[in-house]
Amino acid sequence: MRTPIVMVAAVCGMLLSNAAVSSTDPVLEWNSIMVNTTASQNPFFQARFAAITQLAVFEAVNAIDKDFEPYLGTITAPSGASPDAAAVAAAHAVLGNYFPGDAAALDAAYAASLASIPNGSAKQEGIEVGEAAAAALIALRTGDGSAPPEFYSPTSSAPGAWQPTPSCSPAGGILLQWRNLRPFAIERSDQFRSTPPPALTSQRYARGYNEVMRVGSIDSAFRPQDRADVARFYAATAPVPVWNSAAAQVAVEQGRSMSENARALALMDVAIADASASVFDTKYSYDFWRPETAIHASGDTTWKPYIVTPCFPSYGSAHGSLSNAARKVLERLYGPRHHFITLSNPAVAGVILQYENFEQITHDINDARVYGGIHFRFDQETGSEQGQRVGAYVYRHILRRADSERDYDDADQAVE
Repeated sequence: MRTPIVMVAAVCGMLLSNAAVSSTDPVLEWNSIMVNTTASQNPFFQARFAAITQLAVFEAVNAIDKDFEPYLGTITAPSGASPDAAAVAAAHAVLGNYFPGDAAALDAAYAASLASIPNGSAKQEGIEVGEAAAAALIALRTGDGSAPPEFYSPTSSAPGAWQPTPSCSPAGGILLQWRNLRPFAIERSDQFRSTPPPALTSQRYARGYNEVMRVGSIDSAFRPQDRADVARFYAATAPVPVWNSAAAQVAVEQGRSMSENARALALMDVAIADASASVFDTKYSYDFWRPETAIHASGDTTWKPYIVTPCFPSYGSAHGSLSNAARKVLERLYGPRHHFITLSNPAVAGVILQYENFEQITHDINDARVYGGIHFRFDQETGSEQGQRVGAYVYRHILRRADSERDYDDADQAVE
């Protein structure tokens, strides 16, 4: 079922910023600030920064409230310390460390947030807890494999082998180092490596090839307007803003506590980050070509995709993997359906997407990459499966309830 898309003359503000839903909860407020502060980053670096920030916020709040098992367990808090101040201080310290160029805006937001918290020892102690949590997470992620940058040069021009596409620089495929990123929760980046891509002689490959050639070209007559809209929207909107916005909206919808929100955002952003390492392990393990390379090799050298092809191998889909990891976590926390989620982005003016469940979002993302001409359908299917396995593992293994009570959970059905 396709998602209804409401077309409007102009989008007033960025719904992805969560500003309307975060004013009474410093965890949600600073999650919105995190999304905006990291917005200029490559989506995979953004995922890493999001996970570090939200883990620091969780660890600070949880050191005081003690509702869940800690991530590190090294942060202590005096009785009566303010969890609100701890959340603000943790997020501010992490973001200030990684984005010194945004210090003025971050400091202004920090002062405004703290101004709403009564002065006193509880506030000061909360600040100290938050800063300690931030320092611990920053130290933990130092040397985690996210740098220095590495590039991939193809070693073969055989059919099926990835070749640089027009967006690539002479250096070659980007983010080769991401396959070795030290995970936040899963054991290894290759733990959930996907099975190999279909053979070029298989029916599955033929179906994927024919579909993307037909609907994914820049001038396709077979791409409906609503699929063109989602292709443009999800080309401009990375997983971190999409899923942090969705999580915040549902958290407010269900009246979740600040402690629960801190945990939910940490779990989800960790799942997104670990899925990014997993999918790059898969991508560079198989080095599978992009649709435009395949179509050009078949003789149609004028074919161009509707959106720009990223400069790394096709199999499996990164947007599919990261998004399904987030979806799996959110379905377990909030239930899979009966929500009301609205997404927009001023970079894609005139498009507002409305969803009733998390699966509809991932359905649109899968369509977006195929109708955008940058992925085969089997890339999406494989990335989706991988992401859900990562998300299920993250949910089951970290930040569990301290009293052993279970959230909404289909963990008995999970594949680990």
